[in-house]
Amino acid sequence: METIRVDLSEREYDVLVGTGTLGRIGSFLEKADRIAVIADERVAGIHGEKLERALAGAGRRKTAWLNVPAGEACKTLEWFGRTQQFLLEAGCTRQSLVIAFGGGACGDLAGFAAACYMRGIDFIQCPTTILAHDSSVGGKTGINLPGGKNMTGAFHQPAAVLYDTDLLKTLPAEEIRSGMAEAVKHQLISPSGNAGEMLSELNYGDMDEQTLLQYIVRGIQVKAEIVSQDEREGSVRKYLNFGHTYGHAVEAAAGYGGLTHGESVMIGMLYALILSERLAGADRSVTDALQHFAERNGYPLKAAADFPFSELFAYMKKDKKASFGELQFVLLPETGRPEIGKAEEEDCREADEELRKRLGVQP
Repeated sequence: METIRVDLSEREYDVLVGTGTLGRIGSFLEKADRIAVIADERVAGIHGEKLERALAGAGRRKTAWLNVPAGEACKTLEWFGRTQQFLLEAGCTRQSLVIAFGGGACGDLAGFAAACYMRGIDFIQCPTTILAHDSSVGGKTGINLPGGKNMTGAFHQPAAVLYDTDLLKTLPAEEIRSGMAEAVKHQLISPSGNAGEMLSELNYGDMDEQTLLQYIVRGIQVKAEIVSQDEREGSVRKYLNFGHTYGHAVEAAAGYGGLTHGESVMIGMLYALILSERLAGADRSVTDALQHFAERNGYPLKAAADFPFSELFAYMKKDKKASFGELQFVLLPETGRPEIGKAEEEDCREADEELRKRLGVQP
């Protein structure tokens, strides 16, 4: 089992990664008067008994439990309202604890529910997907609005993250692709990353548990290091958004759930590298390597061509990273050296055209 410390100015917490970490949950429940679980309904059906046994083993046999729709379908104003009513009816107080049990979307919703109920109560992340190795760490919580992803939310750090890798064994191929996109991002932006080797050699179909664990742990370490420097995204934490501006636009245009978050981010990273060539002098070889890696591992890159640039640009203009009407992108002049750059609409349009040409689709 690996333990990674997230050390912030006002608080710190541990991320436990490995087999059987759910069995450690009791040590984080001692001060809570009530426990409320917000769980992805699909995950609850497969792994819910494991969490129930862990809670019972910690003497918490009576817990309130709310199942929410799987994936992005739970990140709505309606379901946020339901979580607040659920916590109220469960008798939760400021000394109560929420447990998020599911993937990144469930964790985002449950964390936001905890952030808002009685102006903030504690919560624990128990992620069940590879993608959530990124989203469960760092305290970003929120829901989607029809016009943009994660537009309503709060910074609310968990009391702990218990990442039980036994729960990853039931993941379908699309969830492996989705989660590993964030692992690729961490390798690309980190000065100590090894993106070249990863892009040239890694095939998900041949990936063993130890290799997967190494990428998960390294991704969490990268994020923990950055969040410890910049909790509320005033500076270096913005680098974690590499690939997300265009990726979120594609994800929104597809209808949340039409493409997975990671599939959309992979498209967005390829787009960001094309922009980096144009605006920051990046070498084309990195763009080529990422495209070959994505195609080899089954990412649906051509899905970007299902939507006209005008539609995607409209979403990008609503992006939280836009400032004073100007679009800001995380660019990558070299692997391990991200920077923030401004892009004009024409830059964005030409990069979109180049992406479509690369994918064999006429703009």
